[in-house]
Amino acid sequence: MNKKCSKYEGLFIFADEKTLNEHVQNCEECKKEHEKFERVSELLQEVKPLYKKKKTNINLAIKAACALAIIFTGTMSFDILDAKYSIVDTFKYGQAISIEDIGFPVDSYGLLMVD
Repeated sequence: MNKKCSKYEGLFIFADEKTLNEHVQNCEECKKEHEKFERVSELLQEVKPLYKKKKTNINLAIKAACALAIIFTGTMSFDILDAKYSIVDTFKYGQAISIEDIGFPVDSYGLLMVD
């Protein structure tokens, strides 16, 4: 019974190209293993452009979703802060405008007075 050669994996990982090729030339089992790796490598090279294209489309969709989430969150946050602190009025008029400043009658709490 023949012993199997177990050098291919070690040479493939740790040795340089020249040493690997010399061993593959002399060892029939390693030559078969090397041919399998070459076929797999060719298949990977064939599929590589399709994988990159698909990955790019997914990344674009993720970026768009993140941008929309940031815009939505920012808009909602600004609306809430503007309702509380009158940010837009402060920028437009230099101060927050109240109902009393517009000329409507108000009670002692600053609420609109209705007769």
